[in-house]
Amino acid sequence: MKTDFLLKPIGLVKRTEEGIHIHIDPPYRSALEELEHFSHIMIFGWIATGPFPEYRQVLQTNPPYAEGHTTGVFATRSPFRPNPILMTTCKLLRVDSIAGLLVVADLDMFDSTPIIDIKAYFPVCDRVENTYIPTWLEGWPEWMPEEGIGLMPHEMAS
Repeated sequence: MKTDFLLKPIGLVKRTEEGIHIHIDPPYRSALEELEHFSHIMIFGWIATGPFPEYRQVLQTNPPYAEGHTTGVFATRSPFRPNPILMTTCKLLRVDSIAGLLVVADLDMFDSTPIIDIKAYFPVCDRVENTYIPTWLEGWPEWMPEEGIGLMPHEMAS
């Protein structure tokens, strides 16, 4: 079994006062073809900063949204995990495949986060009709609000 993998970044998050942009590197721009026909996309990033490898050793955490409750990292969206892969679904506002630019409404990633993949959101594959969650998450909304989680684009800028 292979123990190491090579991930190549395909782009970068840029957060400014004007908005949140995903800049796609030139070799990957043709992969944006037809993406503008989707309302939402899933973006996968890699946490490239922080006190690693310490964060990659964390297996349990106390989520900020469940005070006093300890969980395994696989039961959270914590960035502290064996492989610091980020995933977020966001509203796609604009695509410029020539310039390699995506404009999104909100994104749960910091400025300069390397992007490792993008997938179109397909409700038939990505939405589940009957779900359940633990009681410590019951106060959370049923789905992401259209306006996002409320961070201003520049609040997560480096």
